[in-house]
Amino acid sequence: MDNKAIYEKLNKVFRDVFDDDTITVGPKTTANDIEDWDSLEHITLMTAVQKAFKVKFTMGEISSMKNVGEMVKIIAARAK
Repeated sequence: MDNKAIYEKLNKVFRDVFDDDTITVGPKTTANDIEDWDSLEHITLMTAVQKAFKVKFTMGEISSMKNVGEMVKIIAARAK
């Protein structure tokens, strides 16, 4: 799966989790860029992303991700 396909799928996940069809994520997108992205929504988001891509993040990866670009790198390395 290439990065373009990952971002397209991530946009759908983010839009669903945050119930906002205007969200478009990019490599530098962070929680500061999305109004409702707080610590509780982060858990919901991580669960939705893992389910959508059939990957499993470690707790260390989840806590160390600084932006969506880092999430994409992990997904690209593991997604089939």
